[in-house]
Amino acid sequence: MSDAPTPLPHPTRVSVQTADFSLDDEVAALRAGDPGVGAVCAFVGTVRDRNGATGLAGQATPSVLSLELEHYPGMTEKAIEAMAAEAFARFDIRGVRVIHRVGLLQPLDQIVLVAVTSAHRGESFQACEFLMDYLKTQAPFWKKEQTPEGARWVDARVSDDAALARWGIESRNG
Repeated sequence: MSDAPTPLPHPTRVSVQTADFSLDDEVAALRAGDPGVGAVCAFVGTVRDRNGATGLAGQATPSVLSLELEHYPGMTEKAIEAMAAEAFARFDIRGVRVIHRVGLLQPLDQIVLVAVTSAHRGESFQACEFLMDYLKTQAPFWKKEQTPEGARWVDARVSDDAALARWGIESRNG
């Protein structure tokens, strides 16, 4: 480990919110006041049609009309904070910011942000990927898609469990 400061619990390190977010603003805030930051890695996930349908001229024709995310306030934030603490324990990183949106979202809306700072890019890349793999399988969210055929709850995917397993963590979705 480097001379990175010991991360302090901070209420804004993790946010579960209905409002959209600005990648620029979030990265600027994460980097602010830390001259040891040499790398920032960020992942922004968006609502998409999981079926990848395309129509005329290659234009997307969403079969997912909307996505509604529910969570248990307090429990969800605590679970994501534990994931961030695990990232600090595993990687030589300086800062983490996770935002996950809830409520009713439309195709192309931003749904999640994971941003990580470190002295060097490798640690940021790894920690960012680790956090996304962890979030996809372990964060307590319930997702319901609205489709032309009606509403359906989204189940965990085997591929997400496999991604988490490469970090030595067994999914609780089994």
